[in-house]
Amino acid sequence: MTPKTPRLDDAALLDAVQRQTLKYFWDFAHPASGLARERSNVAFDYGLETVTSGGSGFGVMAIVAGVERGWIARPAAVRHLLKMVRFLAKASSYHGVFPHFLDGETGRTIPFSRKDDGGDLVETSFLMAGLLAARQYFDGAGEESELRGRIQSLWSEVEWNWHTRDGEDVLYWHWSPNNGWSMNHQIRGWNECLITYVLAAASPRYAIAPSVYHSGWARDGAMKNGKKYFDIELPLGPEAGGPLFFAHYSFMGLDPRGLKDRYADYWEQNRAHTLINRAHCRANPNRCKGYGDACWGLTASDNDTGYSAHAPDNDLGIITPTAALASMPYAPAESLKAARHFYEHLGEKIWGDYGFKDSFSESRDWVAPSYLAIDQGPIVVMIENHRSGLLWKLFMSCPEVQAGLKKLGFSSPHFAA
Repeated sequence: MTPKTPRLDDAALLDAVQRQTLKYFWDFAHPASGLARERSNVAFDYGLETVTSGGSGFGVMAIVAGVERGWIARPAAVRHLLKMVRFLAKASSYHGVFPHFLDGETGRTIPFSRKDDGGDLVETSFLMAGLLAARQYFDGAGEESELRGRIQSLWSEVEWNWHTRDGEDVLYWHWSPNNGWSMNHQIRGWNECLITYVLAAASPRYAIAPSVYHSGWARDGAMKNGKKYFDIELPLGPEAGGPLFFAHYSFMGLDPRGLKDRYADYWEQNRAHTLINRAHCRANPNRCKGYGDACWGLTASDNDTGYSAHAPDNDLGIITPTAALASMPYAPAESLKAARHFYEHLGEKIWGDYGFKDSFSESRDWVAPSYLAIDQGPIVVMIENHRSGLLWKLFMSCPEVQAGLKKLGFSSPHFAA
């Protein structure tokens, strides 16, 4: 197949993808708050006033990568991040926990659903992970010192142990002053929420006990899988691994290289999950047009009928570029091949103002009109982790994070650094 856009060498291609995608969090940030808008289009009754707490945390990490690459001036980034944290200091929160969505102008909660109108612990953990990485990066005086202080205040005020619901050995996802615990959603593994338990254990003021992790999250080992798919053994999680964001969201800051506990080697977990997802797309049991060696990646995203957590056991013929691109640390050659295919062969259809569109289906000749913060962020950050390990180094350098991991029984090469 003849490329439809000019061929770039590998480094230039990764530069192009990261730099264009970063614009989502820089050029398209909400003008009043600086936070990341949930999506680029009006859909599901959410408009451009809607900003996302978790996606903003991903955006903070993306901005740090942009500064390190020289695409954003360091003072400008500090001013932007100060706007964000000053806004967050006055925005709605619940025991220090932020809601999933906020109004980017007023800071008021925008309900995610009728009863989900309060604190979202998982989204808050994504936000805090990004802010802690920024705290480690911006180590200068003046405004950088103010930024660190404001981040420290937000981080220290999150009442993680409140979400044990009066001392149960599990964390709950939501709490609302209007609806209490009625969402009743326990956070149990394996999925994208490892970072929530790590930060809950790491909290300087409101930490959880190790039993909450072992009994609640790991379910005393019941989150293990151990089966083989396409002759690849999967240590943890649901059948065939589930959507690929499980391997991305927690590991934008957590460095899986050499990260182990009694349940898994997390590098092996994420690499196996990635290769199983790709192998499914190569096998293409549903005969979806376009699937193959260079066109793979199933994860949660928009589709032509709404939104779904696409996975091998929920394959709707939708390829989501972030799935393959954010997997670059785990399968660099395979992910780079996908990046080149998306850019050179499909770029006329799926490349735009903020990088690759959210998703597409060649079977139905459909391309999403949207970009989503939670999908664009991992592209920038995980490619950077592949290239330099920057966000991994920053987050893992946090003394609280190291203490929290040790408390839960993890080992990591970072502990000896």
